[in-house]
Amino acid sequence: MKNIAILCSGGDVSGMNAALKRFVEYSKLKGMLPYFVYNGYEGLIDNKIKKADYCDVAGIISRGGTSIGTSRSSRFMEETFREQALKNLHALNIGYLVVLGGDGSFRGMQKLSDMCDDISFSGIPSTIDNDIAGTEYALGVDTALNVIKFSIDAIRDTASSFGRAFVIETMGRECGYLALVAALTSGAEMCLIPELPYDLGSYKKNFLKQMDDGREYFISVVSEALNNTEEIATWYKSELGMEARIMVLGHIQRGGNPTVHDRLMAFHFVTHAIDTLLEGKKSTVICYNDGGFDIKKIEEVSFRGSKISEELLSLGREYGSH
Repeated sequence: MKNIAILCSGGDVSGMNAALKRFVEYSKLKGMLPYFVYNGYEGLIDNKIKKADYCDVAGIISRGGTSIGTSRSSRFMEETFREQALKNLHALNIGYLVVLGGDGSFRGMQKLSDMCDDISFSGIPSTIDNDIAGTEYALGVDTALNVIKFSIDAIRDTASSFGRAFVIETMGRECGYLALVAALTSGAEMCLIPELPYDLGSYKKNFLKQMDDGREYFISVVSEALNNTEEIATWYKSELGMEARIMVLGHIQRGGNPTVHDRLMAFHFVTHAIDTLLEGKKSTVICYNDGGFDIKKIEEVSFRGSKISEELLSLGREYGSH
């Protein structure tokens, strides 16, 4: 039986270590020899590929990030470096490769798959942005949302104490999923995301009425994609006469102790990925939709845009109207 390897590519997420633990254990259960590729596609090019054993994953399940490292590899965009990566895999008789990453990582996986016939690939969506086409959920999203929730809850304490507005900027790249779900579940009074138009005039009218009724503070959650965090803070001062503070959560959203949900999802994602490879499927992505897992061809996922569900967007449209 061919050997199997796994790598992490792009931004790290909490839950990757749980995936690595499951990878080692399930590969061995299926009679395969597991390998770790260190530092993503860069490590694949530089032949940083080592056998993995139980001792390599002991105790890592509670840690955020990834114990085998990750990278964004510009070299991998060049065919000559991808050829070197394939030579390294062939030299170790590795016939299966699992890739944890986002859409850019999957595009790299697809290019590698197109260059060979004897290695099969399976992708596991792993990005806090939750912006991968074809799947409702990506590994790491739940932990990121819980980090944001904890931060907003803490900020609300001081906002109410001082009678201030706080403008909280979340990550998400061009996708407003994190901002929207965090705003809804944290009780924020304003939510601004690229997927929905907004009218500051409506917000002003509603907020002034609330202030007349006794409200003394506001929480606004804005997506980094809009690049308007400072503008909104200034708006509070100029239009509402309220002092405002900015809180950019930044990379704190990527790390931290993985939630139970992300740990369990990691186990399921890896199990389906390995089973799919053993079934003979050449290049796939494991997706999660409507409460269950389904397998999509890489072409159905890479180079396609993602969309926030209409159900969530309908809730987001209510912001500014009450």
